[in-house]
Amino acid sequence: MARARQGKREGKRRSNARGKSAAAGPRRRIIDAALALAARQGWAEVSLTDIAGRAGVSLTDALAEFPTKAAVVTGYFRDIDSAVLSKGSADGDSPRDRLFDMLMRRFDRMTADKPAVVSILRDTLTDPCALACAGPRLARSMSLMLEAAGLSASGVGGPLRVKGLMLIYANALRVWFADESADLDKTMAALDRALQQAEALIRILRSLPFLKAPNKGSRRA
Repeated sequence: MARARQGKREGKRRSNARGKSAAAGPRRRIIDAALALAARQGWAEVSLTDIAGRAGVSLTDALAEFPTKAAVVTGYFRDIDSAVLSKGSADGDSPRDRLFDMLMRRFDRMTADKPAVVSILRDTLTDPCALACAGPRLARSMSLMLEAAGLSASGVGGPLRVKGLMLIYANALRVWFADESADLDKTMAALDRALQQAEALIRILRSLPFLKAPNKGSRRA
């Protein structure tokens, strides 16, 4: 299934590389500077002063845009969300196919910044404060992916869908870290497999008698 989608995704990936403009505003320059430094020296070793210097802005101006390093990371992933959603409606006839399309758009988009993203996320795991910020940030992104795929992220089942998709995405992200293939074949396979497993689990749960809605005709007067 994942390999069958490969040709369709290949054309999209070519348009997903981020174009950098010399005339970019300070916000974009700060994010680009942070990515460059993270890729070069490791995110844990980067300070906001370093980022401001690389971006060519004063520390005061950098702090006005992003008061912390975690805020820079949040800004980057919000840009990723916007870039993914700007591509239009998700492809696919089923919720699983549409989620696959939306999540692969994220991986396609992040691949241009992969060394920096890997450095940032790995260092985040060892920083309790950064890790505390990462959870809500990821939940927001996965909520947007669900909604874009035509699935509600709110209501009674919304939080459960969000948490489930967070786990699926985190597993695929782990594979993406080591996936050096040009077409992200391993990442696609891992994501497709996890979505299939989730779909199968949902079908099993829905078949359980105690989770079915009671038949009105069976109620006693």
